[in-house]
Amino acid sequence: MTTVCLREGGAATSPKWAAAAYEYSSDKTLIRRIAAGDQSAMRALFARYRVRVYRWLLRLVDDESLAEDLLSKVFLDLWRHAASFEARSSLSTWLLAIARYKALSARRRRTDAELDEATVSTVPDTGDDPEVTLQKKNRAEALRQSLLRLSPDHREVIDLAYYHGKSVKEIAEIVSISEATVKTRMFYARRKLAELVEKT
Repeated sequence: MTTVCLREGGAATSPKWAAAAYEYSSDKTLIRRIAAGDQSAMRALFARYRVRVYRWLLRLVDDESLAEDLLSKVFLDLWRHAASFEARSSLSTWLLAIARYKALSARRRRTDAELDEATVSTVPDTGDDPEVTLQKKNRAEALRQSLLRLSPDHREVIDLAYYHGKSVKEIAEIVSISEATVKTRMFYARRKLAELVEKT
């Protein structure tokens, strides 16, 4: 019979059990293990955050290949600098800040692309009838078109707040601006968005 210790610092006797243990480990525990060179912990954390970080990068650079490349660099940085994570903010905030920095650096090197970080995806409710589904699609398209017409600064805070669920404090950390500036941008972004959606 195989015994598995799932407590922090415990050792699993098989990779399968280790992966299961890491799946439910806290970010803090995984970061500590990554700092100690634990590749299983790195795989677990990558699985937990890769989709979120990739979507954020894709909205920032609007290039799938570049977003994938930057995703690898973000997690390589995480592997190299896990020991420097001080948990003053959530891990997702730290990762999104690293991703933003890398995306902006990549954008500065690209001269042919325009920033488009407001790609919005919707999933229709399968319980809706075709008319309701069409109305939702039209509304979602109107919202998407309106988001594209916001300034990059306003799109960025809307994206982080509504699509990543970040607080004002976390947005301020990610974007490197004051909380007051985040609140101001949110206020004007919401107002402008409402006007644009109304006109669409």
